[in-house]
Amino acid sequence: MPDLLRVLRPGSVPLLRHAASEKGFTLIEILIVVMIIGLIASLIAPNILNRFESSKEQLTIAQIELLSTSVQSFYLDVGRCPADLNELIVSTDKLWRGPYLSKQIIPQDPWHRDYQYKCPGEHGRFDILSLGPNGKMDDKIVKNW
Repeated sequence: MPDLLRVLRPGSVPLLRHAASEKGFTLIEILIVVMIIGLIASLIAPNILNRFESSKEQLTIAQIELLSTSVQSFYLDVGRCPADLNELIVSTDKLWRGPYLSKQIIPQDPWHRDYQYKCPGEHGRFDILSLGPNGKMDDKIVKNW
């Protein structure tokens, strides 16, 4: 060992250390760590995506409840359903006491589509629905009935 480390004197050239004595990671060790991280990510990612989709459905339910309450308030004041959801914000009816939505905008569903509104409804006084993630009438729609 003393021959590897020489006392530096003015004008002397230091000796290089052996490569085996250097500390660091090998390529195999780095690849194993990357594979472990990939495995963990593949197990966690589907759960995160499912929670994200579930939160969109919960937001849609809350927005439909808000719109339903607004339509019912409109009905109590005016005595009829609004012709469309925009009438919850602006109307020329003399009995109108709105706006019935606090932000004064008709929200879109989390999939960036307009809510479907029909009055008279097929399932009640009025129907409000979102076509859900698929964008078509199937078992994934979110509705007020």
